Amino acid sequence: MSDQDQANSKGFKRSGPHFTDRIAVASDSSAGGGRDEQGRWPVEPGRYRLIVSRACPWASRAIIVRRLLGLENAISMGVTDPIQDDKSWRFTLDEEGRDPVLGIRYLHEAYDKRETGYPNGVSVPAIVDVPSGQLVTNDYPRITLDLSTEWRGYQREGAPDLYPEDRRSEIDDLSEDIFRDVNNGVYRCGFAESQQTYEAAYQTLFNRLDVLSDRLAGQRYLVGDTITEADIRLFVTLVRFDAVYHGHFKCNRQKLSEMPVLWAYSRDLFQTPGFGDTVDFDHIKRHYYYVHRAINPTGIVPLGPDLSNWHSEHGRQRLGGRPFGAGSPPL
Repeated sequence: MSDQDQANSKGFKRSGPHFTDRIAVASDSSAGGGRDEQGRWPVEPGRYRLIVSRACPWASRAIIVRRLLGLENAISMGVTDPIQDDKSWRFTLDEEGRDPVLGIRYLHEAYDKRETGYPNGVSVPAIVDVPSGQLVTNDYPRITLDLSTEWRGYQREGAPDLYPEDRRSEIDDLSEDIFRDVNNGVYRCGFAESQQTYEAAYQTLFNRLDVLSDRLAGQRYLVGDTITEADIRLFVTLVRFDAVYHGHFKCNRQKLSEMPVLWAYSRDLFQTPGFGDTVDFDHIKRHYYYVHRAINPTGIVPLGPDLSNWHSEHGRQRLGGRPFGAGSPPL
């Protein structure tokens, strides 16, 4: 999530990631242990730190994947305050307001070490090289895929295959639809600056949700009979829907809890280890309602909705499926 995302009369425009280096097993170590000529860094446990906000859906993808794959010991994680200031993401949740590993107060310090005078938005998720303190990547679409494919040697025993090779084309196509119409679609509704652009975004969002609901009515997961990257990408928006997007972003044809298939699907995932145990509704609500002053000028954070129903019975087991395939849930 970046503070360079913009809204105008033509609609909401999301900035793409600026730093697109990859941490990959094929990196050329002859470059002194840093990035090679192709912008690849070596896979090395303990070397990198994943910086996230639990409020941010793009960062939540990385949190979930790291947890499902059991990469906690290989890649450490720092969590920012959900409330940004004029310097963006800050480490005020940590003692003395500094990340305990990187020693920085603001994430922009790692960006500045990578590119002096970096002019664009400071976004999460971000991966930082601990020895140098500089940013490696903020390429949120690629980070989770590389955790699944490039870090296999350090995943836990029983880790699921979230990006199976024989289903990647289907996952990629579906993920693109989800990103365009749902993940980004709620923002296009919320930050629209004309009635026409809002209504177009609203129709596109709910049309896609209807298509996904039809798809999920007869199968437990989006692709195959196990959890994949596509489910994670959809979940991070659905879990924020009633708490934020329905009211704050005017995505109010229905609440998630009024869409029976998607509501049951979301609860199924929420109750699966690695999903709900990574969600912090307090961070989510405080960030959106307090930071987005153009939409919510008072900064008042609503007390509702009642979130206890996320633990209610969902009945999706009847559709079969194996959440972790041949693997097992994270501890």
